[in-house]
Amino acid sequence: MESSETFDLAAYMSGSIRRIMAQAYVNVLSNPREAKFAYRMQQLFQRSEKRRRKVQQQEGISVPPFLISSIATICNLHCKGCYARSNGIAGDREEERKKTLSPEQWRQVFTEAAALGINFSLLAGGEPMMRRDILEAVAEVKDMIFPIFTNGTLIGPSYLPFLREHLNMVPVISIEGTAMGTDERRGKGVFQRALQSMELLKKEDLFFGTSITVTTENFHLVTSAGFIDTLRSLGCKIIFYIEYVPTEAGTEHLAFDETETLEMEKVLEERRQAYGDIIFLSFPGDEKALGGCLASGRGFFHIGPDGSAQPCPFSPFSDSNVVEIGLRGALQSPLFRKIQTARALGWEHTGGCTLFEHREQVEQLLKG
Repeated sequence: MESSETFDLAAYMSGSIRRIMAQAYVNVLSNPREAKFAYRMQQLFQRSEKRRRKVQQQEGISVPPFLISSIATICNLHCKGCYARSNGIAGDREEERKKTLSPEQWRQVFTEAAALGINFSLLAGGEPMMRRDILEAVAEVKDMIFPIFTNGTLIGPSYLPFLREHLNMVPVISIEGTAMGTDERRGKGVFQRALQSMELLKKEDLFFGTSITVTTENFHLVTSAGFIDTLRSLGCKIIFYIEYVPTEAGTEHLAFDETETLEMEKVLEERRQAYGDIIFLSFPGDEKALGGCLASGRGFFHIGPDGSAQPCPFSPFSDSNVVEIGLRGALQSPLFRKIQTARALGWEHTGGCTLFEHREQVEQLLKG
């Protein structure tokens, strides 16, 4: 039953990715260069879906369609509630930071990913734009698209030639909604610098998106038609809504309850119907529609800066390393298998981050 469920899920997610790229193709028809790139990606995704299915059938390994990879352990900001700092990924002092893979090691990881049929890896940190050496190395993996989750403060004239040359590197600029909300969390002037980056990208006709941490305080604003119209006018083509996970004590009130989760689902469906030229993605909200938590290789997994294979960024536990045993080995991780079994035995998806809610159980699974 599990293999059938996994196969159906993979097909569903692959179809979703194809639809996203088809929409991306429509979105950039005014830019022949980007339209040609989007068309090539659509063809590639069809081949990759067959590749993933072949690995499943011949090797019994379910390959997810995307990854999340934290490539940077440094950041130029100190955002409130930053999971990367709370989980020990990023730090100001060398001794606070995790070991980081070299640019060549990251390129090898993503070359293997592309060979398995994985076409996306979200690049996170820290601040990925502070590791241009890694970005330049992985940009050469042409069969993958890399959404770069960035605070947007480092996108300037020096980065534009790189982004023009490598269309598979897609900036996703993080904001909190208003200038007040963004600056309150990220620092004074950050919102304005993010808008300036968007204006630069629009002027260059480059495909980009935005990432918004959704809380109980900004939910109605950042999902409103007026706010989305503003992002559209700035040239934004994709919006990631990331529901807040309370990594700091005293911030639990900012996380959604079940009522707000249901309201988010309804509003998001309305926005998808109303805005055909913008792609809307919600995490972990969209997981519920896909049958529950997608972490631990079911739909994706997280690669830490040191190559550790983790269920997801909010569940930083690991028993394997992709450099040591490769992606194939990591996908067969005992921890991942235990989590998938536990989920099947009754870890209900209530709309929030399932693994964060069950973090103590995950840690016990790791200890055996």
